[in-house]
Amino acid sequence: MKVYGLTGSIGMGKSAVAAMFRRLAVPLFDADAEVHRLQGPGGALLTAIEARFPGTTGPMGVDRAKLGAAVFGHAGERRALEAIVHPAVRESREKFLRRNRSRPFVILDIPLLFETHGHKWLDGIIVVTAPAWKQRKRVLARPGMTPGKFRQIRRLQTPDAEKRRRADHIIHTGTTFAATQAQVRRLVACLGAKTGR
Repeated sequence: MKVYGLTGSIGMGKSAVAAMFRRLAVPLFDADAEVHRLQGPGGALLTAIEARFPGTTGPMGVDRAKLGAAVFGHAGERRALEAIVHPAVRESREKFLRRNRSRPFVILDIPLLFETHGHKWLDGIIVVTAPAWKQRKRVLARPGMTPGKFRQIRRLQTPDAEKRRRADHIIHTGTTFAATQAQVRRLVACLGAKTGR
């Protein structure tokens, strides 16, 4: 089984591309979705998060606004949260890999792939990209987003140009939905051919 990483900066269209892979029956592990599950109602991480960041959880799970305010822009606090979250996500990812070990290839959707050095053991890297103006337009359309917050997020992420330079495969989403779908279909066929299945 080959393991490929899917990544892309905020607003590049990675979630839409991940959904396209899923529709083509490619096993895909979504690290962000797993974090939401672990931090949602009854989530396994709520006790540890509440102990470290009091007042940030409730019956509905983590209050993302409160937790975000506690860690955003505070490197030490962010690392403390990562020390709680990352091991649990890693364990879930290992279970996913074991469940799908008979498949020719799988994809791990990891937003901070380069930032967390998770790319080193993969068989290849797929980067989702779009023009900077389109990225900005998409991100600033999100509820609660501001230009300042967007700049801060970008500073924490590996630059898009660097991600593209280090990619094995690139999906461009600055075009039409149909054109992006066609790129994804071609890549799935290519990755399947490489495994001989």
